[in-house]
Order: sequence, then C-alpha cells, then structure tokens
Amino acid sequence: MTYSGRNKFEIARFSGEDENHINRKLPKELLLRILSYLDVVSLCRCAQVSKLWNILALDGSNWQRIDLFDFQRDVEGPVIENISRRCGGFLRQLSLRGCESIADGSMKTLAQSCPNIEDLNLNKCKKLTDQTCQALGRRCNKLQRINLDSCPSITDISLKALADGCPLLTHVNVSWCQSITDNGVEALARGCPKLKSFICRGCKNVNDKAVSSLATHCPDLEVLNVQGCDNVSDESISKLGGGMRRLCVSGCARLTDAALAAVAARCPALATLELAQCSQLTDAGFQALARNCRMLERMDLEECVLITDTTLVHLSMGCPRLEKLTLSHCELITDYGIKQLSMSPCAAEHLTVLGLDNCPLVTDGALEHLTSCHNLQLIELYDCQMVTRNAIRKLRSHLPNIKVHAYFAPVTPPVAGGGARPRYCRCCNII
Repeated sequence: MTYSGRNKFEIARFSGEDENHINRKLPKELLLRILSYLDVVSLCRCAQVSKLWNILALDGSNWQRIDLFDFQRDVEGPVIENISRRCGGFLRQLSLRGCESIADGSMKTLAQSCPNIEDLNLNKCKKLTDQTCQALGRRCNKLQRINLDSCPSITDISLKALADGCPLLTHVNVSWCQSITDNGVEALARGCPKLKSFICRGCKNVNDKAVSSLATHCPDLEVLNVQGCDNVSDESISKLGGGMRRLCVSGCARLTDAALAAVAARCPALATLELAQCSQLTDAGFQALARNCRMLERMDLEECVLITDTTLVHLSMGCPRLEKLTLSHCELITDYGIKQLSMSPCAAEHLTVLGLDNCPLVTDGALEHLTSCHNLQLIELYDCQMVTRNAIRKLRSHLPNIKVHAYFAPVTPPVAGGGARPRYCRCCNII
C-alpha cells in the first residue's frame, strides 16, 4: 500500500507536528493500510481526527471501493465529481444505487477522472441518458460490470457505446430500460464476447434475435434473465450453451416443453430455473429436465398450471440438490406429490423453502409428510383452504424453527342479540 504522490509532502509536513502516540509509533504506510479496510462513513470520521489522518483517510488509495447507498442516498452531482477527482485512477468499484439526482455531467467527470473503474452500479439513477454510457465507452475500457437497472432513458445507443469501448464487460443489467431492443443486445453480444451475465427484466422489445445473439457470441454466458420478455420463444432458448447456471424466463408465456427438453440437453450445470407464468409447460417437459439437470437447486414454477404430481415425482428422483421450490397456483398438485417430494434425497438434506400458495388440493396430509424435511425453514400456504391451524401446529412441533405463512379468513361474527357488538380483527393471520 502506497499513498498517492501528491500527499507525500503534506504527510511529511504534518507528521512532525502531530504528537499523537500512534502516529509516532506506526509507519505512515501501515496507518494507510489500516485505513484501507474502513467504509466510507468510518473514513470520513477518521479524517476529522487530525491533519495527518485527514490526509491519509482521504487519500485516493483508500477509496477504491465506494458504496454510497448506506451512507447517503440523496447524493448530488458535485459530491460525485469531488470523489472522482480525489480517487482518480485508484477507483475500481462504485455504487450509486438510488442516487436519483445524479446526471450525465457528473458521470462524464467520473469517466474522465477514473479510467480504471471496473464495477459501476447506477441502479435507479433515473436522470442518466445515453451520454453517460458514451462517456464510459470512450474512457473506461477496463469496465467489467455495469448495472443500469431502472434507468428509463437508456437505449440501444448505450449498449452500442459499451460494446465499442468496453470489451471486458462480463455483467450487464438493463432491466426496465424499455427502449432496449434486439439491435442493442446484438451489438453488445458481438462486442463483449466475455459476457457472463445479462439481465433485462421487463424489456418488452428483447426477442429471439437478441437471445440468439447472446447464445452465439457469448460462449461463457452463465446467467440470463429475460423475465417478462414475452417475445422470447423456444427458438432462442433452445440455443443456450452448456455454461448456463441461472436462467429466468418467467413471464415468457410462449415457451413449451420443447424449450425444457433443449435446456435439459444443453445445460446440465443449471442450478436456478425460474419459469413462473409459463403456462404451456407440462409434466413431459419436467421429466426431460429432471433426467439431465441434476444440479438444480432453485425452481420457481408458479402458475405452471398444467403440471401435476407427476412433475414432483420426476423432480424427487432427478434433482437431489433442490433447496427452494415454488409451486404457487399449481392447482393440480395434491398431497401425493408432496409425499413423493418429502421422501426424496433433496427433502432429507437440502429443501429449505417450499411455496404452496393457492394449491386447493393440498390438505393437512401434505404437512404430515413434510415433517421429515428436517431442514425446511419456510413454507407458504396462503389460500390453501384444506389446511388447518391444527396441522400447522403439528408441523411446528416437529420443526420448531420453521416459518409458516398462511391465511385464514376471519370468523364471521354472530348476529348480536343485544349489547355491545364484539370486535373482530379484519387482518389476515401470519402464522
């Protein structure tokens, strides 16, 4: 650890004046190393201790990783500009998540002053436009991760600028940037072949062409989230490669069992699969999936309305590492399917979260089977009208640390013959 050259003279000047014991005993390099482990708030406090500590605490080498979210969320542009100039080439990681006052001018200063930035989080910086990404593309060719989630003015121009100037990008999030289209994604895929994660939740204009470009040009792609991109179909999902670890296609209602069969064949290392609202999927698709994807740990099957207990039989036999399973609104699931799940290897060792909201055929019998799931931490039973409080109490007696979320309609009060009407709570009961 070395301090920046511009501070050497000032450190020497104030070291002789400072009589504090620790400053005389410890080398300045060691003090600087100690300060390097502190967060933003602690550094600012240390800067008020003495003149020497002010210089050391505010040295750019201590500000390589900055997250202002827990410090101050209404950060104004001049603060970012001052940080940028002070940190200079030292700055590697910066989170401005939720700083809605930040505008393009401040980000241009950042790009010019901090060319070595690698990780930049601009989530909900709603004033930013394509000018920010153009500046980053011109100046910050070491950028590896950028989060533009909920920056509504970002368009394909930004993705093309990043593709041209930031070839080392591995993680990109443009969720809810609804002007992004297949043209921007294709440019990014061609210019950033090292891409490992691409997240574009809510980008309605992202389609098969975009996903196919990622599958073709980014062989290291591990994470793909196209939640709500309802123009994505089997055609592109079937092209994803063997490195895929986390795939979210929730809300892509065009997908069929053909997509599941292709994923099963091409993505054996898949650990997380989110398929909520994919209402065309059936037991046949999950049979293929369970046969080949034995590394699955998390699955969201909410509103996969065609699946039955047969799917749970397949998952029980084929997915021994399953930790979290959501079956909300899967109305054909019964106690038999839950029984098969409870007898599986995953239930004995791994299963921690089970979602059964709005499964009308699930009864108290299902909870009796789940008593053997010793690691179960959370079960959700909203609107499971065949499940009683007594069954929940019995489950808790076997699993005392479990959290049970359930809803019971308030008892209808009897007609009072006279006197004061009894008061009843209208709220739902969270067990």
